[in-house]
Amino acid sequence: MAILNTTRLVLLTLWLGAALFFSAVVAPAVFVVLRSFALPNAGEIAGTIVTRTLSVVNIGGFLIGVFLLLTLFAWRSGPGRTAFIIEFLCLAIIVMATGLGHWLIAARMRALRAAMLLPIDLVPVDDPRRIAFSSLHRYSVSSLGLAMIAALIAIILIGRSLRS
Repeated sequence: MAILNTTRLVLLTLWLGAALFFSAVVAPAVFVVLRSFALPNAGEIAGTIVTRTLSVVNIGGFLIGVFLLLTLFAWRSGPGRTAFIIEFLCLAIIVMATGLGHWLIAARMRALRAAMLLPIDLVPVDDPRRIAFSSLHRYSVSSLGLAMIAALIAIILIGRSLRS
């Protein structure tokens, strides 16, 4: 039982670390570095790199979340009923947020970028497609942020169950 919980804790902690590193370091750095070269399509290139990297983070979070949900039901001793329910909800949030982030939000963002026909840096900021893209970007950031908060809570609960 302790090995399973330790594995669950390690997987979720690794995913949260990757998501934090992506959000705080990779995404901002890619945009800053590419824009420093003053390329006319720096935002397009950076966005493509970030989108590709984010898909790994989102799919990883989705798969780890599904695995942790399945193993949560296999293991029921340890935490009390309230902790079990909170952990279940947190894991469900991770699965939903990362799944929606990848298969709905990011997919719509890719479709909008393709429909623009120009690099996004050359599309006027008042273009309806660019406005929709910016709105979806905010949803994407919020979705990943929500998944990360849920992961942190689940990590605390799993860690607590290991101590008892």
